[in-house]
Amino acid sequence: MENWIKVFESDTQVRAEIVKGVLEERGIPAVVLNKKETIYKIFGTYEVLVQRENSISASTIVQNEITF
Repeated sequence: MENWIKVFESDTQVRAEIVKGVLEERGIPAVVLNKKETIYKIFGTYEVLVQRENSISASTIVQNEITF
């Protein structure tokens, strides 16, 4: 995973999945990494990662085109 960069982070899985879907619609492969602790699911986040070469485009899309 060293070639993957975090472009979005949320405490809700739905938002992370929406960001992933938008990025994939734009042709940018993305994955959601679940960093929630496993028992109580109170602590931690969901991260959206893209490959390093797509990180600038993905960050621009996330900042300018996605609102919740």
